[in-house]
Amino acid sequence: MFKISFNDKNQVYLGDSLKQNKNFLIKGLVGSGLSFRLLDEFNKYPKTFLLIFSEAEEAAYYLNDLEYLIGEKNVLFFPSSYRKAYSTQDTDNSNVLLRSTVLKGLVKNKPKIIVTYSDAISEKIISEHTLKKNTLTISIGMSISMDFINESLFEYGFERVDFVTTPGEFALRGGIIDVFSFSNNHPYRIEFFGDEVQSLRTFNIKNQLSISSLDKIDLLPNTSKISFTDKRKTIIDILPESSSIISSNIDKILNRLNLLFKKAENIYKEGNSILQYPPDKLFVNSNQLIKSLESYNHLLLFRSEFIKTDEVLTFKQSPHPIFNKRFDLLVEHLNKNHNDGFDNYILCTNNQQVKRLNDIFQEMEITVHYKILECPIHSGFEDLDSKIACFTDHQIFGRYHKYSLKSDNTRKNSLSLKELTSMQIGDYVTHTDHGVGKFGGLQKIKVEESNQEVIKIIYAEGDILYLSIHSLYKISKFRGKDGYLPKIYKLGSKSWKILKQKTKSKVKSVAFDLIKLYAKRREKIGYSCSPDSYLQWELEASFLYEDTPDQSKATKEVKLDMESERTMDRLICGDVGFGKTEVAIRSAFKAVDNSKQVAVLVPTTILTFQHFKTFSKRLDKLPVRLDYLNRFRSSKDKKKILEDLENGKIDILIGTHQLANKSVKFKDLGLLIVDEEQKFGVSVKEQIRSLKTNIDVLSLTATPIPRTLQFSLMSARDLSIIATPPPNRYPIETEVIRFNESIIRDAIMYELKRSGQIFFIHNRVENINEVSGMLQRLIPDARICIGHGQMDGKKLEKTLIGFMEGEYDILIATTIIENGLDVPNANTIFINNANNFGLSDLHQMRGRVGRSNKKAFCFFITPPFTSISSEAQKRINAIQQYSELGSGMQIAMKDLEIRGAGDLLGGEQSGFINEIGYDTYHKILEEAVQELKEKEFKNLYKGIESSSIKKPIKEVQIDTDLEVLLPETYINIVSERLSLYTKLSKVKNENELDDFRKNLIDRFGEIPDQGNELLNSVKLKWIALKIGIERYVIKQGKCIGYFIEDQGDSIFKSKIFGIFLSNIQKEKSKIILKEKQTNKGLKLVLEIKNINRIDQLYNYIKFLTKDSLSL
Repeated sequence: MFKISFNDKNQVYLGDSLKQNKNFLIKGLVGSGLSFRLLDEFNKYPKTFLLIFSEAEEAAYYLNDLEYLIGEKNVLFFPSSYRKAYSTQDTDNSNVLLRSTVLKGLVKNKPKIIVTYSDAISEKIISEHTLKKNTLTISIGMSISMDFINESLFEYGFERVDFVTTPGEFALRGGIIDVFSFSNNHPYRIEFFGDEVQSLRTFNIKNQLSISSLDKIDLLPNTSKISFTDKRKTIIDILPESSSIISSNIDKILNRLNLLFKKAENIYKEGNSILQYPPDKLFVNSNQLIKSLESYNHLLLFRSEFIKTDEVLTFKQSPHPIFNKRFDLLVEHLNKNHNDGFDNYILCTNNQQVKRLNDIFQEMEITVHYKILECPIHSGFEDLDSKIACFTDHQIFGRYHKYSLKSDNTRKNSLSLKELTSMQIGDYVTHTDHGVGKFGGLQKIKVEESNQEVIKIIYAEGDILYLSIHSLYKISKFRGKDGYLPKIYKLGSKSWKILKQKTKSKVKSVAFDLIKLYAKRREKIGYSCSPDSYLQWELEASFLYEDTPDQSKATKEVKLDMESERTMDRLICGDVGFGKTEVAIRSAFKAVDNSKQVAVLVPTTILTFQHFKTFSKRLDKLPVRLDYLNRFRSSKDKKKILEDLENGKIDILIGTHQLANKSVKFKDLGLLIVDEEQKFGVSVKEQIRSLKTNIDVLSLTATPIPRTLQFSLMSARDLSIIATPPPNRYPIETEVIRFNESIIRDAIMYELKRSGQIFFIHNRVENINEVSGMLQRLIPDARICIGHGQMDGKKLEKTLIGFMEGEYDILIATTIIENGLDVPNANTIFINNANNFGLSDLHQMRGRVGRSNKKAFCFFITPPFTSISSEAQKRINAIQQYSELGSGMQIAMKDLEIRGAGDLLGGEQSGFINEIGYDTYHKILEEAVQELKEKEFKNLYKGIESSSIKKPIKEVQIDTDLEVLLPETYINIVSERLSLYTKLSKVKNENELDDFRKNLIDRFGEIPDQGNELLNSVKLKWIALKIGIERYVIKQGKCIGYFIEDQGDSIFKSKIFGIFLSNIQKEKSKIILKEKQTNKGLKLVLEIKNINRIDQLYNYIKFLTKDSLSL
């Protein structure tokens, strides 16, 4: 923790002023200078401080400063209960939780720093008496019935759910109650033995597992919804008497309170039943706040018209200087400060930045005077009184610094993508042997005398297949293109087998070509670049955003490829705005730094212009000459460019497929970068490759390539995946609106006021001019342009370039902007009739905004929800919830993955994926690649992958009349049982099984006998794999084990099998091993008598293979 002690006279005055019940005007504090000065006082004389800011964002930045500098337990955040001011039906439970935490903290009367803002203090809070009356305290050993807790929670307004994810929910399971109280950041798990509380613990929302044990807990309801008889108070009224209040801009705060109060009065007058009490009982106006402030010590950071100040205290602080990423200016400033007697501190967001900056300074020829450490504050300052200067890495590099709030995390965790992938009755599923059917849910069937749980799958003409839960690996949820309905066959029809066979042979030939290409490239020797120079470090350190782990990994992989002797051919794939271009710029500079030329190939004329701008901006001040070729350049320009290129005067040339012309000659081409690779024909790529053999090639694509495919294709292509969004970008604020002229006008006016630009997507060319007329009527001064695919190509490009150059304010366009138009200054987008677009389209269009360090807005304009299909409603809701960059990625994945797989493996593959489902397709692809590695390309993969050792059995089947399942009495939620069966089918080793067992006990209590048998059946399968058994039939007290057909298999020659055979000889009375004629030929069969339980069979076979399992 970084501390500064101030010993100047102003700090002494500040300390004195905090002890008097007067109003002081404090002038001259800048940025985080306020945080440091305040903390110095808090450390010397701890007492409660209330900091009131006018905006929530400003409050969040100071909150993060203080949390880091003094520790989270000493700082509390007091937010507004509502997501939007006064939409009281839209209470934000995670914010209410934070408000309750402040109330609890104040009741305990320990010194704290509380940070808040106008909207939050406008709501009155319940009194201590009401809070105590509505709190239920539970401790270990206490005697209390579950029914009583259940009824109390209903009374408190808690909602009963299957699994707890947000504050205000509870769940009952056997002898366990899970409850998310408004008094703690994590929900509680209460376990009973009869009516006695046996254990109390907190648990994690994401995996539902326990975190830590407690002795006592408080169950607290939603404080903003409690009905009350006692008078409500302002937060200031319940502060300890000795507290100090610091307000940033009190007049702005008072104006905001009046505005909100007026809004509440209007809602109340309209007879809106949401507000059951008059506004003066629930909300604070400016007069009440001024009255409450009178009895406290109050420091104002701005002069006020409404509050008189008794004394003025002036500090001398200056804001963080602007260096425009120029290190020479920074070094000069640091050394000047040092000579003037200042201590220079550079405070970085993370350790990676500390290392980066140190590297840059060490490479410089001169001594630089500074101290550097990890300390993420929001704004640097220079304190002239105490001769201390604090600089931040994000201000040096002109980056956006992001704040983080606890309520965001609570909210994020509660939105799980599990629902999107879990199986619902009626969903399509693919069975590897029988094809696509409809999922009919879990069912209980009687086998002999015991219950079995099976999965029902419905096929054509009413055929039904019951699949044992032990064979779950055979089915997967069908994933095809959005809205595509697969064909369902009759059970036992040959069509499915033929389709699978056809797909496999096609997939195999595609994979063959890919691997052949890869093999060819591995043989080529190229130019190896030298390690990074300090110029390279400087370029990377000046990146506007913080590198994501994936970006760092991709950069590292590209550099290793460039430094090795083998030629590079790497594909980088990542969502829009994830920083692929940055990796390309770094690799381009590395090539130039090694005296090589770079060609950047892009699919459209507009992109040449755009990349030229991006590259120029990033490589500004570095010794690099760039240029671009497209059909807009005059013949004179073109001639000059080609001449300079041939003479080696141009380092980086960006262009469309014109770069493949014979007239384009490079002096020494070292790297080719291909953007949006899938948009080029093979011939263009080959033409460019033939420009020069042995050049490094880096391709970029925004179509996500599914994780699962990557592993199969790793063998055929070097892939780098950038899947994490940049951390310090604003999430895009997404709102669904009706077509409302005043909302549209206000949003456009807001954007224009901050000198921004606007996209308006309207996908019907026939009336696009009417939309333009309407917008011109709403905002007469706006400069509006129109772009759509039916316009003349040159005119369209001219329009779009004009918009990029800032000649227009609003671009009304069809979905043509979906493809890579990058206008960092455009940060508001309207999508008209959003209900008509697929998820991936909406996600990609929304990705056009929020590409700089400004907050971005996206408005989906839809008809009333009642008049659009439920599918469209689901899509809009999903994309609205996942407003964070890259989170929409997970949803859009479904559709895009299929596109991605098609792009990578050729268009016709998409057809196969639609017919058999993505997961089955992937299994077939994996098998095909595996076979190729073992046969045709055996030499290429020698020693590369150990995973290519073929396993003779994929899975082991168990048919039994014993009860081997998770009983309904133990887990009564069908979807959760199915989810647990699926998880169990993927468990691979003893440790994972042990974790699975612990998790079950943690969440549902002691495991019943049938459940333990289910877990033992997994271990039984593992032993079977080692000795070659592919199927067990355990019925009527007897077990029959069928071995694999191939008697020449290496398993039968293994040491394990040898020990197993010799042990069987000793057990002849209980066990028979014989050969049996089956319809597939002779098979080895094992018979064991008197088997009535799975654990008994497991222990017996384990005994037969003892001395061998460790092998």
